[in-house]
Amino acid sequence: MAAKISLINKKYKNMKSIKRTFEKLSKQHPDWSTYTCFAETVYAQLLNQKIISRWFNKLVDKDDYAKKDKNDILTFLGSLQKGLRSVKNEE
Repeated sequence: MAAKISLINKKYKNMKSIKRTFEKLSKQHPDWSTYTCFAETVYAQLLNQKIISRWFNKLVDKDDYAKKDKNDILTFLGSLQKGLRSVKNEE
């Protein structure tokens, strides 16, 4: 039971961290679009595709991308993670 609570707390902390990192970047770079801030947030953390998609929907303004391009954008954001994971695995 304790392990399950620990995993839940870790997941919640990670989600808060995503939002916190995004907001920090948005304040530091007010000229950046929400998409650019989100891409930087994703690159800085190891996230799975489901989490990337969920937070993309919550944080990125719909005016920052064409609706028809959304799947391609999410695939690209996921590829940022794959590259980061392969570098981490080589260390």
